[in-house]
Amino acid sequence: MKELLERNLREVFGENDPDRRRAALNELWTNDCALHVPPGVIRGREAIDAFAGQLRATHPDYAYTPIGEPQTLHDAGRIAWGSGPVGELPRYTGWDVVIARNGRIATLIVFLDGGGE
Repeated sequence: MKELLERNLREVFGENDPDRRRAALNELWTNDCALHVPPGVIRGREAIDAFAGQLRATHPDYAYTPIGEPQTLHDAGRIAWGSGPVGELPRYTGWDVVIARNGRIATLIVFLDGGGE
């Protein structure tokens, strides 16, 4: 679960290359996945890929950096993160909460700590 949380942060939401992001989504997420973000619920890998791509386009120089250690409980986990330009303090922070099924992300719920762009 810890690896799943960290890889998703880095390889899906932190990835600028669309082909690598899609490959990571296909490996890490279930077919019937759901992403809960402030704008709404996004369902399916294709739609999540489009959302992640649009997000990356608005902040291509930002990196997602874990804050502390992920916490896990059975098929669930959470990871705190910060996002901002590499080498600078985060511009915004949040939490990813994951529910996994068969070792893949079935549901990701994103909580933002405030601020953001």
